Amino acid sequence: MNLIYKGKTKDVYSLDHHQVLLKFKDDVTGEDGVFDPGANTIGLTIDGAGKSGLKMTQFFFERLSELGIATHYVSADLDEVSMVVKEATPFGKGLEVICRYRAVGSFLRRYGAYCQEGDQLDSLVEVTIKDDERGDPTISEDTLEMLGILSKSEYQELKKLTKQICDIIKAELAKKDLELYDIKLEFGRDKATGDLLLIDEISGGNMRVYKNGIYIAPMELEKDFLGAK
Repeated sequence: MNLIYKGKTKDVYSLDHHQVLLKFKDDVTGEDGVFDPGANTIGLTIDGAGKSGLKMTQFFFERLSELGIATHYVSADLDEVSMVVKEATPFGKGLEVICRYRAVGSFLRRYGAYCQEGDQLDSLVEVTIKDDERGDPTISEDTLEMLGILSKSEYQELKKLTKQICDIIKAELAKKDLELYDIKLEFGRDKATGDLLLIDEISGGNMRVYKNGIYIAPMELEKDFLGAK
């Protein structure tokens, strides 16, 4: 294996046959030692966070596969805390797609003059560009098209798929009386076929989940959702 990229929460290694290996770390995003799924810097290191995130990711990718949703997932190795995935090409230099069901986090910070914390949102989709230097700014459909990152038809396809995937995740969490407030997804195109794929991970580190109005931290979420193993 050859190291391709050292990321904040995962390292990426090349494999044969248009596949790569993702090695999950115990680093999580946040600021001043406090976890924040929307942050673009590493805030703290939590022992076991990588394996916890991989367990959640494996569950959701396998569930989505059962439902016919295309993802980059191939297999997971919990002992090695790694995942084999199809190699994908990002949109531009990378996009993050956020689906929001309640007003919290950066949404509340931006639009707090118009809403209260926890207000219901109707699976609102926002897109940000991955750019640490500029604070991962949000970007509109028109701007995505103007800059040649996504066509309007591709944007609509991405938006529709995001809502479909996030509604599935929300419903799975609800089976354990857990409420999804918001979640961050990433997409790319299969390098071999060009097909649109859900990529990256689906874990507590990418979402805000509450139970009876109380926020559940990522590792506690995994234990609550999958059960202690």
